[in-house]
This record gives sequence, structure tokens and C-alpha cells, in this order.
Amino acid sequence: MREEHRRKLIQKALEARAFAYCPYSHYQVGAALLAKDGSLYQGANVENASYGASNCAERTAVFKAVSDGKRKIAALAIAGGMEGADPVDYAYPCGICRQVLREFGGEDLKVIVAKNEQDFKEFSLKELLPYGFGGDSIR
Repeated sequence: MREEHRRKLIQKALEARAFAYCPYSHYQVGAALLAKDGSLYQGANVENASYGASNCAERTAVFKAVSDGKRKIAALAIAGGMEGADPVDYAYPCGICRQVLREFGGEDLKVIVAKNEQDFKEFSLKELLPYGFGGDSIR
């Protein structure tokens, strides 16, 4: 991945945290997605009093992209931390998000977890979801 794309994704993920709706956990997560065609999408976590109805930032970004006709994801950056504070830890995607990312990004999808633009880690989805279940598993 080009350095300019990596920095832009991290920047946009950090920015997206401001849009989180998290009145229960007060844990703001932002995500930024780069579609294979170069389009960028942001997502934020959206909580609900019925916790099962909540949605993670990563899935919000993916669903926005998919509902806009994008089916191929190249990379995703995630930043999360307590409301009103800069991230102090890396926010990794949950299992459900990893499965959704597998559907639209495949094993080679680049996933960046960031505290800030200088402090981040980058993984392939295969590293985060070894032996993942995808469409090829049911063909």
C-alpha cells in the first residue's frame, strides 16, 4: 500500500471517531475504508440500548461502501478509544467485523490499527482471521 493511502486512511479513521454514537460504553471507534477503485468511506460505531442492535465502525464503513455499489475493499484503518481522549491502545476488529471484511476484502485485505498517524500496525486479514470462512468455502 502506498504511504499516502495509509496516512490518509489513518487520518480519516481518527476523524470518523467524532461521529460515533456511544452513550453507553463511551468508546468511540472510527474506521476508514479504501475501495479497490480508490473511493474512501468512513464509519463510526453506533450503539443502541439493546446492545445486539449496535454496529461497529468497520461494518458501518463496509455497509456504506457496499450500499454505494462497491464490492471490493483494498484496505481499512481503525482507531478507537475512550470518548474525549486520544486513543492509547490499538482497536482491533471484532470477530463479526473480520468475517464481514473477509466477504468484501478477502485474505489479502490490509487492516491498519492506529493510535495516531505515527503509531500504527498493519496486518493482512489472513493474519487476523486465519482459516477464514469465505464464499470459496461453500462452492
